Amino acid sequence: MPVPVEPSGTIDTSRPSAARVYDCAIGGKDHFEVDRELTRRINDAVPEASSLAVANRRFLVRAVRFLAREAGIDQYLDCGSGLPTAENTHQVAQRIVPEAQVVYVDNDPTVAAHSRALLADQEGSHFLDADIHRPAEVLGSRIVRDELDLTRPLALLHVGTLHHYDEERGGRSAADLVGEYVEALPAGSFVAFSHFLDPEDADGEPARLVEEMLRAGLGTGFFRTRAEIGAMLAGLEPLAPGLVVADDWWPDGPRRTPLPPVARCLAAAVARKP
Repeated sequence: MPVPVEPSGTIDTSRPSAARVYDCAIGGKDHFEVDRELTRRINDAVPEASSLAVANRRFLVRAVRFLAREAGIDQYLDCGSGLPTAENTHQVAQRIVPEAQVVYVDNDPTVAAHSRALLADQEGSHFLDADIHRPAEVLGSRIVRDELDLTRPLALLHVGTLHHYDEERGGRSAADLVGEYVEALPAGSFVAFSHFLDPEDADGEPARLVEEMLRAGLGTGFFRTRAEIGAMLAGLEPLAPGLVVADDWWPDGPRRTPLPPVARCLAAAVARKP
């Protein structure tokens, strides 16, 4: 069945999109041949590269589960939410806190079409078609103001989003962009965050190959250093174990096989605003 086009824009099937390539990498169904082709090329060059997307999704689930169960957070602003799949933020949070409110934010036309259709009858779940690189517009939107209480702690999710932010085109650093979001959060709020990592050692070769192919195919995809990623969390208190490889953040159980080198190319953290 064709994907309906929403007013947010025309769905371009001639070029891959970050949201659809991610969907393809995690085994979703909402992508086109152009997205599958780029995913295949990346995996041919860097075997197990799709494990980055899988690790990112699993981190999101574990982080939201922690925030709902351990921190008691009942409202979530999920920036760059991507295409709906299994275990979306509202499903994970509402399983623990049934009254949890979730606002998803994305401006990819395919994401907008599918999200609106999925969330139409989902209590406590809302979709905002907006550019997450413009925090003032997101935070000042009617949907965010109506559905989230910005005077109470909430969770800001920037999971696998800002490695697609081009600082030169954006006109400011990724750290400044995150800082604008964090400044608007009340004390006691949390930020769940993941980002492509340049390990700056021998394991950095997969990062450089994937970055090169993403930049060629999507025009985005930046692997930043630990120091650059850490700067995005300035002013926050990282929870243990801090900024680590995504697979190492509160894993669900012991690991029976070693992580592939490419797995070291995704960093994640959950941090609290004091």
